[in-house]
Amino acid sequence: MNRILAGAAAFVVIALVAAAWFFRHQSLPSPQPQPQAVVDVAGLAYVGSATCAGCHEAEYASWRTSQHARAMQEASPAAMLANFDDSTFDHAGVRSRFFRDDSGDFKLRTDGPDGTLQDFTVRYTFGVYPLQQYLVEFPRGRLQSLTTAWDTRAQSVGGQRWFHLYSGQDITAGNPLHWTGIDQNWNYQCADCHSTNLRKNYDAATDSFATSWSEINVACEACHGPGEAHVAWADQPGASGEANGLVARLDERRGVTWTIDPASGSASRSSPRDSSLEIEVCARCHARRGQFADDHVAGQPFHDAYRPALIEPGLYWPDGQMRDEVYNYGSFLTSRMAAKGVTCADCHEPHGQKLRAPGNAVCVQCHLAQKFDTPAHHHHQAETAGSQCAACHMPMTTYMVVDPRHDHSFRIPRPDRSVALGVPNACSSCHEDRAASWAAAAVRDWYPQLKPGFQDFAETFAAADLGDGRARPSLLALAEEAAQPAIVRASAIWRLARDPRPDMLPAVRKGLNSPDPSLRVAAAETLAGSDPSLLVTELPRLLGDPIRLVRMTAARTLAGPGESRLDAAQLGQFTAALEEYVAAQRFNADRPEAHGNLGSLHAVRGDAAAAEAEYRAALAIDPLFVPAWVNLADLLRTTGRETEAATTLREGIAVASGNAELHHSLGLSLVRSGETNAALVELEIAARAAPDIARYPYVYAIALHSTGRGEAAIKVLDEALARHPANREMLTALVTINLEAGRKDDALQYLAKLVEAYPNDPEVSQLLQSMR
Repeated sequence: MNRILAGAAAFVVIALVAAAWFFRHQSLPSPQPQPQAVVDVAGLAYVGSATCAGCHEAEYASWRTSQHARAMQEASPAAMLANFDDSTFDHAGVRSRFFRDDSGDFKLRTDGPDGTLQDFTVRYTFGVYPLQQYLVEFPRGRLQSLTTAWDTRAQSVGGQRWFHLYSGQDITAGNPLHWTGIDQNWNYQCADCHSTNLRKNYDAATDSFATSWSEINVACEACHGPGEAHVAWADQPGASGEANGLVARLDERRGVTWTIDPASGSASRSSPRDSSLEIEVCARCHARRGQFADDHVAGQPFHDAYRPALIEPGLYWPDGQMRDEVYNYGSFLTSRMAAKGVTCADCHEPHGQKLRAPGNAVCVQCHLAQKFDTPAHHHHQAETAGSQCAACHMPMTTYMVVDPRHDHSFRIPRPDRSVALGVPNACSSCHEDRAASWAAAAVRDWYPQLKPGFQDFAETFAAADLGDGRARPSLLALAEEAAQPAIVRASAIWRLARDPRPDMLPAVRKGLNSPDPSLRVAAAETLAGSDPSLLVTELPRLLGDPIRLVRMTAARTLAGPGESRLDAAQLGQFTAALEEYVAAQRFNADRPEAHGNLGSLHAVRGDAAAAEAEYRAALAIDPLFVPAWVNLADLLRTTGRETEAATTLREGIAVASGNAELHHSLGLSLVRSGETNAALVELEIAARAAPDIARYPYVYAIALHSTGRGEAAIKVLDEALARHPANREMLTALVTINLEAGRKDDALQYLAKLVEAYPNDPEVSQLLQSMR
């Protein structure tokens, strides 16, 4: 999980440096964001769940039966659910054997880091249901997670078997996804969410871990924070009152009632929710996020140690439904439930992890049963699967082969969006033999007046992700609309930044001054590459932001030309914030992404030697980390070493064969060196390998045109336009190339599409005027 986020974070600033030209010499007002409370836990000790049990017997008993209590366990007959009675499993040409030796240890014989069969000892179990994984200890404190797991479901539903988490993929030793590879390392990938008070303790000098925990599982203090002060308070005679020493009080729901409105059938909170504490405590482990510190405890701001993902392509569908393994937090933030003040514990009993009530009963706590739990509403026979609220409003996606999980955006089924946008819908997940158009017609028949649902950004995000300029006005509106969830507004800003123009300024201004840290971060990153005078006008106030991620982002954006304009006081804050940024990368020094981030920082600050060292350190950790090859080559280019840049890219291609980004970069390098024919070969490979990235076919077509192959260029652009129907660069190129070829009628057709997509664009208007 963290790998993808860290990789994206490594290059978001670089991408925006090249894109933020439109902010030069602009100025924005500078009101301060609202500060958030910070919990002081200096010196507080963790006391252990057994201590809590003395006063909280019922909660402790409930927790003992939960998956949290068994999130990680030492390997023992009681904890082991798999068949280690000399069982075998075949995958990718390797037969793995699971057995116990004479001492009773749980063992397996499988392919090791060099691909040869070796014996390994299982030290810990990981998880309980519907699968259990197993951890093997390696030298220097590493624990690796087996990708062969045990299906703990009943045999009657296909369980009680070994299976591979990457079924159908030929993942062998040397691949980062191999069980001995970097992406199956427990210390980085898994540990923080399966134990209490986890400290990774990676030492870059010795390339070793001394990872520690106070309790091996997810215990009381994982959610409530270190309990020393609370226990001291409880030990006082007659202890009472609000000042009870709890680090994370989790009392947002105390005294709150929900009252159902008979007219709408839905409930309202007696007072608005004014804290995100409970949701953020859960988000630490139920969010797709990157981690950059482990000094965080429950009760402190989430963004002080974690960077949550936005609604991005590949992670989410454009309507906000989960796509990749994003867990619950992001989707929930897009929901009407979150907007109305619902928290996780309104529906989930947090100690035993059961629903507050079974089935539809948990929903009718807040939604009138006579209105919603009836065939007149759900149009299915009562007591069938289709009559369940979650079946329609929380459709499931299966992860890890056997683990179906509910989407938490609580959406109205929209099969019409499946027809228009290709997103999933709840109807088709049950009626697999029927087309989405059939489901859309059925819903129209039931509800002639369309019920659009709360997530009204789907069409805008879908169009924007295709490069359709017609989505821009809606993107701007989303980014500025205060009623939209902050994650949606930040995701809109992120999309706007891919095509930067002055019309973004109001949205960026509001983002910089938002009380939500995700919005402040997104807006600060968007300023990367702007004129230094703008940077020093807008960003220094964020250097003292109460949230660490905001401070770090502001410092990283200022680094380079911007920092030279800071006054003495600002420079002190900048230095402190940049040190936090560097510390965040050093925390993840076991990962190539962190070294890539440091390399980019050194590069923008003019230290080419240090940047090169960091890029090479990234590749030493993972030779398949493509961004390090690309950035290293670009660094060599900027320092006048073009031949070395091309050689570097070829070395990368030898390792990551067929990677579009490497071939594209090599093509550009060869163009600069005057090797046109060789460049065309590389650019074509990139365009064919990744046609969904509009830049690759566009650049290939321009290269073809520059060598006098206009017809071939038009063909490439026309093919690419089918995937990117409103791409400004492609349409402009088609207008220009057709004009040069004397085909004015064809040029006018493309110009009409360009004007439709970008009606207010100055460059498009200028092109239109030139053809009149």
